[in-house]
Amino acid sequence: MNHILSNFNLIQNKINSISKTTSLIVVTKNKFYDHIKPLLNLDHLDYGENKVQEAFNKWSPIVSSNNQIRLHLVGRLQSNKAKQAFNIFQFIHSLDNEKLAKIFSTLEKETRIKKKYFIQVNIANEEQKAGISLDKLTEFSNYCVTKLNLNILGLMCLPPVSHDPTKYFTKLKDLNTLNGFKDLSMGMSNDYEEAIQCGSTYVRIGSAIFN
Repeated sequence: MNHILSNFNLIQNKINSISKTTSLIVVTKNKFYDHIKPLLNLDHLDYGENKVQEAFNKWSPIVSSNNQIRLHLVGRLQSNKAKQAFNIFQFIHSLDNEKLAKIFSTLEKETRIKKKYFIQVNIANEEQKAGISLDKLTEFSNYCVTKLNLNILGLMCLPPVSHDPTKYFTKLKDLNTLNGFKDLSMGMSNDYEEAIQCGSTYVRIGSAIFN
């Protein structure tokens, strides 16, 4: 497991050299406790998962003994998994429709617990990708903030594969500013440096750490 620590330290140092305000979310999908333990021993606190059930099974016993850990849902979320997601994650990075927003608003009122959200934007209008469309973003953003009182931190995107991500990251940053948000969730293993240079405050990295 030495390579995991080496990779983590290398990436964390790169992040710190570009920005002092960007948080590293270690994406642990398909990873077991033995893979994560070296990072827990370093007191790293931010972890991301793509699937709700996997996160619940894996992380429930871990967070029961360390309530400082912050779990981030970084994958697509179906409405029938929203309640379980609400119960395990502190951050939702894939809010992209009114149905989900209403469910989270209701859960917050019932439990008096506030969560933190990113609105996922389909930044290149790709049919196969989740995310709110660009033409509906402002209306949806206003609805979440003013009507539902959700704590929207900012926007999230997945730029097209095999394209220069910088123009999409820059576009998302401009949209973020336009909608009055402060944080940005963008950048993964292959493009996190470009994302940070474009203002990302949360990067989601898995394969570059574990592989």
